[in-house]
Amino acid sequence: MSLDPITLSVIQAGLQQVCDEMDLSFSRAAFSPVIAEANDRSDGIYSAEDGSLIAQGAGGLPVFVGTMQASTATLIERIRAGRSAAPQPGDIYIVNDPYLGGTHLMDVRFARPFYRDGEIFCWLSNTGHWPDTGGAVPGGFSASATAVEQEGLRLPPVRLFKRGVLDEEIYSIICSNIRVADQRIGDVKAQAAALMVGEERLTELLDRYGDATVRAAIAELRARAATQMRAFIAAIPEGRHESTAWIDSDGVVDEPLAIRLAVSRTGDDLRFDFAGSSAPCAGPMNSVKATTLSSVYLAMRHIFPEVPISAGAFEPLQVTGIEGTFLDAHYPRPVSGCAAEVSQRIAEAVFAALVAALPDRVTAAPAGTSGNFALGGHDPARGRDFVMYQLSGGGYGGNADHDGLANGCSTIGISKAPPVEIMEQQFPVLYHRYALREGSGGAGRHRGGFGLDYLLELRRGAARASFVMDHGRVGPQGALGGRDGAPNEVTVWRGGAAYTPAHLSKEQDIPLAPGDRVHVCTPGGGGYGDPLTRDPAAVAEDVRLGRYTVAQARELFGVALTGTPPEVDTAVTAALRNG
Repeated sequence: MSLDPITLSVIQAGLQQVCDEMDLSFSRAAFSPVIAEANDRSDGIYSAEDGSLIAQGAGGLPVFVGTMQASTATLIERIRAGRSAAPQPGDIYIVNDPYLGGTHLMDVRFARPFYRDGEIFCWLSNTGHWPDTGGAVPGGFSASATAVEQEGLRLPPVRLFKRGVLDEEIYSIICSNIRVADQRIGDVKAQAAALMVGEERLTELLDRYGDATVRAAIAELRARAATQMRAFIAAIPEGRHESTAWIDSDGVVDEPLAIRLAVSRTGDDLRFDFAGSSAPCAGPMNSVKATTLSSVYLAMRHIFPEVPISAGAFEPLQVTGIEGTFLDAHYPRPVSGCAAEVSQRIAEAVFAALVAALPDRVTAAPAGTSGNFALGGHDPARGRDFVMYQLSGGGYGGNADHDGLANGCSTIGISKAPPVEIMEQQFPVLYHRYALREGSGGAGRHRGGFGLDYLLELRRGAARASFVMDHGRVGPQGALGGRDGAPNEVTVWRGGAAYTPAHLSKEQDIPLAPGDRVHVCTPGGGGYGDPLTRDPAAVAEDVRLGRYTVAQARELFGVALTGTPPEVDTAVTAALRNG
């Protein structure tokens, strides 16, 4: 079937709108701040044949762009093999198994078959970050886990809803293995309702244009996405582009893990070879295959945002060399850090490998950590337990056009930190500070963006704090002569004494009493280009705004300033930069 460009464009926008409405419905109905406020979720439409991605909500986490199609494909395979129950209209499957196309256990997926004339036309699926799925520590981020069972409840694909009715027996099993279980029903119903919204909107689209026309549009959009990606790949110089990105430690063994990457172009295909990366690790910084692939996909989405989201965009991208490394974890390796931390380091490796080849498109390294901080305990004023999950922003890397964004969301998604007012209302904490970490961006012709500086206090009760973060040893990489951004810093104040975790930004089960405080300074982005080529007027403006001192302007950028407000001493600056 031949489609005119207008019809194709309208159907493409219609499919996108279906996913966007699912996203919006999910966030507005969810109980947990991490979903309702931070938008740590995603919704999409997937092929009935192989689970491949058809469309995903613009407001969903990019890291799910590959994992949700992998988990949907696995579900379809298991149904065909008789390992999961055959679907009926109204059924919704639940799954969070990392080794079946997932991420970490807290990312819980729902999948619903969408029927037309008695046949499955496609699958509607979403993912939401649940605040807790059991395990050794509240929030699931067990920094010293050595097996996945210590991280929480692992669910294979099972039907949580059967013909639209919640299976109370399966739900009770789930609730019996997680904390604050009474609050999960709000997230469960929100997640299921979002898929129902998607079913209604997709039905309207198909009724308007017809099943055959929409099928033809889906096939054409996939083919065009592959063609567009190949056209962009053709602009990358042939040859071998190498990089290395480092993870502080796995949380158990205090040694860095290496992600070694070689990117090479053959024709209009691009190969990402991770051979030589570190072996599987003891702690939770392993990545499953689906997350590793998705990390490469999202990195290329950052570089070539013009390519529409579709499985076709991934066809020219070949990932090799992960077998036998910590980037291809198998049961029972722990994986709580894979989606939020390892994935970002993989993206950093892609950026570092390609920035010299595509200097006008690729940035210096961003903060590269989601700042996972979980706090669980008992609130005596409310007479109930709580689990709080805080994610944080950081600085983006500088680029060819401008400085990096300050306090941007993580590389892997658009999740934003929940408002402090919401957190203080929901949990027994008080934020004393929530501000930009000025000066944390790496110096460069275009400096990195600034990270975040926050300080919170436990007001009442007893709690346990856990961290799974990264970039505590070394800050995000600068590019093309730019300096690294400031590293992550975590300090816990207990009884007035400062405590720094042995693994810098990873530890679990730190006991807190009322009055104890947690201080986190997230990384700044890497600088782009030689700092001595930065516009002196831009340096003076940064000093005027309090981002750097006069001494730092001289030391980092070779700019001499005098007076108040600061003005550039042109002669001394020229001498500093030429000498």
